Amino acid sequence: MTENSGRNMKEHHSMTQQRQTDYQEEGVEIPLERINPDTLRNLISEFVTREWEELGAVSYTLDQKIEQVLRQLREKRARVVFDATSGTCNIVECR
Repeated sequence: MTENSGRNMKEHHSMTQQRQTDYQEEGVEIPLERINPDTLRNLISEFVTREWEELGAVSYTLDQKIEQVLRQLREKRARVVFDATSGTCNIVECR
Protein backbone atom coordinates (compact mmCIF):
# COMPACT_ATOMS: atom_id res chain seq x y z
CA MET A 1 0.00 0.00 0.00
CA THR A 2 1.36 3.39 -0.88
CA GLU A 3 1.61 6.22 1.60
CA ASN A 4 -1.04 8.09 -0.38
CA SER A 5 -3.50 5.18 -0.30
CA GLY A 6 -3.01 4.82 3.47
CA ARG A 7 -3.73 8.53 3.90
CA ASN A 8 -6.83 8.25 1.71
CA MET A 9 -8.14 5.36 3.81
CA LYS A 10 -7.59 7.35 7.03
CA GLU A 11 -9.38 10.34 5.55
CA HIS A 12 -12.18 8.10 4.32
CA HIS A 13 -12.59 6.55 7.77
CA SER A 14 -12.63 9.88 9.57
CA MET A 15 -15.37 11.15 7.25
CA THR A 16 -17.59 8.13 7.92
CA GLN A 17 -16.74 7.76 11.61
CA GLN A 18 -19.98 9.35 12.79
CA ARG A 19 -22.10 6.92 10.76
CA GLN A 20 -20.04 4.02 12.04
CA THR A 21 -20.52 4.93 15.69
CA ASP A 22 -24.11 3.69 15.68
CA TYR A 23 -22.99 0.31 14.32
CA GLN A 24 -20.20 -0.01 16.87
CA GLU A 25 -22.57 0.62 19.76
CA GLU A 26 -25.41 -1.67 18.63
CA GLY A 27 -23.71 -4.09 16.23
CA VAL A 28 -22.65 -7.67 16.82
CA GLU A 29 -19.24 -8.50 15.40
CA ILE A 30 -19.21 -11.31 12.82
CA PRO A 31 -15.88 -13.21 12.70
CA LEU A 32 -14.38 -13.25 9.20
CA GLU A 33 -13.96 -17.03 9.22
CA ARG A 34 -17.75 -17.38 9.64
CA ILE A 35 -18.48 -15.42 6.43
CA ASN A 36 -18.54 -17.21 3.07
CA PRO A 37 -15.71 -15.69 0.91
CA ASP A 38 -18.13 -14.77 -1.90
CA THR A 39 -20.51 -13.16 0.58
CA LEU A 40 -17.64 -11.22 2.16
CA ARG A 41 -16.47 -9.94 -1.22
CA ASN A 42 -20.03 -8.84 -2.06
CA LEU A 43 -20.35 -7.11 1.31
CA ILE A 44 -17.05 -5.27 0.82
CA SER A 45 -18.00 -4.36 -2.76
CA GLU A 46 -21.30 -2.88 -1.59
CA PHE A 47 -19.52 -1.04 1.23
CA VAL A 48 -16.87 0.60 -0.96
CA THR A 49 -19.35 1.64 -3.66
CA ARG A 50 -21.57 3.20 -0.98
CA GLU A 51 -18.97 4.72 1.36
CA TRP A 52 -15.75 5.33 -0.56
CA GLU A 53 -15.01 8.84 -1.72
CA GLU A 54 -12.06 9.44 -4.01
CA LEU A 55 -9.67 11.89 -2.38
CA GLY A 56 -6.73 13.48 -4.08
CA ALA A 57 -5.34 12.66 -7.49
CA VAL A 58 -5.22 8.88 -7.02
CA SER A 59 -8.16 6.82 -8.24
CA TYR A 60 -8.65 3.16 -7.36
CA THR A 61 -10.42 0.35 -9.20
CA LEU A 62 -13.19 -1.55 -7.43
CA ASP A 63 -10.85 -4.53 -6.99
CA GLN A 64 -8.16 -2.31 -5.42
CA LYS A 65 -10.70 -0.85 -2.99
CA ILE A 66 -11.95 -4.32 -2.07
CA GLU A 67 -8.38 -5.54 -1.46
CA GLN A 68 -7.62 -2.52 0.77
CA VAL A 69 -10.70 -3.15 2.91
CA LEU A 70 -10.05 -6.91 3.01
CA ARG A 71 -6.49 -6.22 4.20
CA GLN A 72 -7.83 -3.97 6.97
CA LEU A 73 -10.26 -6.70 8.04
CA ARG A 74 -7.50 -9.33 8.13
CA GLU A 75 -5.20 -6.99 10.08
CA LYS A 76 -8.01 -6.34 12.59
CA ARG A 77 -8.09 -2.62 11.75
CA ALA A 78 -11.73 -3.00 10.65
CA ARG A 79 -14.49 -5.48 11.44
CA VAL A 80 -17.83 -6.70 10.09
CA VAL A 81 -20.82 -6.01 12.33
CA PHE A 82 -24.48 -6.96 12.10
CA ASP A 83 -27.01 -4.37 13.24
CA ALA A 84 -30.10 -6.17 14.57
CA THR A 85 -32.16 -2.97 14.46
CA SER A 86 -31.76 -2.46 10.72
CA GLY A 87 -31.04 -6.10 9.83
CA THR A 88 -27.91 -5.08 7.92
CA CYS A 89 -24.18 -5.73 8.00
CA ASN A 90 -21.57 -3.02 7.79
CA ILE A 91 -17.82 -2.64 8.00
CA VAL A 92 -16.50 -0.39 10.75
CA GLU A 93 -13.11 0.79 11.91
CA CYS A 94 -11.75 -0.88 15.03
CA ARG A 95 -10.95 1.43 17.92
